[in-house]
Amino acid sequence: MHRPRSLKDLLLIHELAFILLVVLAGAAGGIGIHLWDHSSRESQRINLLVQEIQQTRGDLYRQMKELFDAYFLNDSKAEEEYNAYTTSIDQHFHKLRELAVGEEELTAIRELKGSYEDFLVKTRPIFDRQRIFSSSALEKKLNTDLESDVFKRYEAISSRTEGLLILKQQELQQRLAESKRTSTTLLIIPIILSTLLLLFSRFFLKRAIVKPIAGLVEATTQISAGKLTHKAPEAGAEELVTLSNAINHMAKELAISQDALIRTEKQAAQGLLVPMLAHNIRNPLASIRATAQVSDSSDLDKDTRESLQDIISTVDRLERWTGALLAYLHPLRPQPSRTSLKQIIDGALVPLQQKLREKSIRLVLPEWKNQDGSMLTDEHLLEQALYNLLLNAVEAAPNQSTLEIQTSASEASIHIAIADQGPGMPFTPDPNALSPGPTTKRFGTGLGIPFAFKVCEALSGKITFKDREGGGTLIEIVLPRGIKSIEIKENNL
Repeated sequence: MHRPRSLKDLLLIHELAFILLVVLAGAAGGIGIHLWDHSSRESQRINLLVQEIQQTRGDLYRQMKELFDAYFLNDSKAEEEYNAYTTSIDQHFHKLRELAVGEEELTAIRELKGSYEDFLVKTRPIFDRQRIFSSSALEKKLNTDLESDVFKRYEAISSRTEGLLILKQQELQQRLAESKRTSTTLLIIPIILSTLLLLFSRFFLKRAIVKPIAGLVEATTQISAGKLTHKAPEAGAEELVTLSNAINHMAKELAISQDALIRTEKQAAQGLLVPMLAHNIRNPLASIRATAQVSDSSDLDKDTRESLQDIISTVDRLERWTGALLAYLHPLRPQPSRTSLKQIIDGALVPLQQKLREKSIRLVLPEWKNQDGSMLTDEHLLEQALYNLLLNAVEAAPNQSTLEIQTSASEASIHIAIADQGPGMPFTPDPNALSPGPTTKRFGTGLGIPFAFKVCEALSGKITFKDREGGGTLIEIVLPRGIKSIEIKENNL
C-alpha cells in the first residue's frame, strides 16, 4: 500500500515552487524596472536639454532688448543688464554641455554656442557707439544686420538642435514601447508557471488535505451528535491519517463507556432530587391541606369557606404537579381522561395570576367560542408542562408587556402557541439532554423545559422554540386529540 506523504513534504514542494515563481517574477520585474528607469532618466535629460535651449533663446531676446533700450531710451543700466544676461546664457550653455550625450548633441551645442558668440562680437561694441559708429550706421546695425543675419542664423541652429532632440525623444518612446513588450513577455513565464502551480495545488491539496479534512469534520460532527459508529476516512496526508485513526479509536472507546455513563448520571440525579422534593414540598403541602380541612366548618361565612376550598384545591393541584415533576426522573405513564384545552390552560394560569398582576402583563387568551378544544389526554401532566412554559414566559417578559396564547384545532390535532416579549432564548433547548437546562432566571431551576419536552413526548406531541419577530420567544406545541394508555411507551431517560 502506498505510504501517504507528510504535510512537511507537501509544504516543502510548494515552498520551492513558490520561491521559483518569486525569483522569476523578481527578475522580470527588475528588468522591467531597469528599462523603465533608463527610459525615464533619458526622457528627463532630453526635456532638460529642450528647456535649457528655450531658456537660452529667451535670455538672448531679453539681452537684445537691452541693446535697444540703451540706444533708443538711453537706459544707463542697459549695459549692466546686458552683461548679466551674458553670464546667464553662459551658464545655460555650460548646463547644456553637461547634459549632452554623444557627438551629435555636442556638435549641435557647439554650433549654437558659436552663433551666440558671433552675436556677442557684433553687439558688444554698440555700447561704445559714439566712438565707433555713427547714428545712422548704428541704427542700421540694430535694425537690419542683427535681425537678418545673427538672429536668423541662431534661430536656424536652435531649431535644428530642438529637432534633433525631438527625434531622440521619439526614438526613446519607441524603445520604451519595446521595453514594455519585453517586460510583458518576461512576465508571461511566471504567470504560466503560477497557473500550473495553482491547478496542481488545487488538485493535489484537495485530494491530500481538503477532502480528508472535510471527512474529519463530518466524522466529528456525527460523533458529537451521538453516532459513535461513524468512521473518519483514513486518507490524505500522513498526519491526517494519524488523526483519523485517533478519532476512530476515541469513538470506539466512547461507545463502550456511553451506556455506563448515562446510567450513572441518571442515578446521581435521582438520588439528589427525589429526597429533597419529597421532604421540602410534599410535607409542607400536606400540612397546609390538613390545616385548611380542619379549619373548614359550617359555622364560617361563605367567603371564608370558599377561600379554604380554594386553598385545598390549589394544594391538590400542587401535589399533582409535584408528582408530575418527580416523574421527570422516572418513566411517565399518562392517565388519559376526557377534558378540554380551555380547562387545562385555565388551570395552568391560576398560580400565575399574582405574577401577572405584579408585572402588569396583559394576557391575550384564545377565542374559545369558535373552537372545539375537547381532547383525550393526561390533564395533569399537560397542565404542569404548560405552567412551566408560561412561568418562563412571565419571568422573561418585561413589565407592562403582552403575553399571548393562541390555539387552533384540526380533526386530529391541537395546536398551542405561547408568545412573549422577553429578550429571546439565550440557548437552544435540547430535547435529548441528559441533564436539566441552564439555571438562569428565565428557566428557573432548569427542569421546566426538559419536563415539558418529556410530557410532550409521552403524550405523542411535539414542542419547538423559535425567536419571535420583533423580539421575544415563540413556543409551539402540537398534540394529538386523543391518546390511549396502552399505546404509551415508557420513556427511561
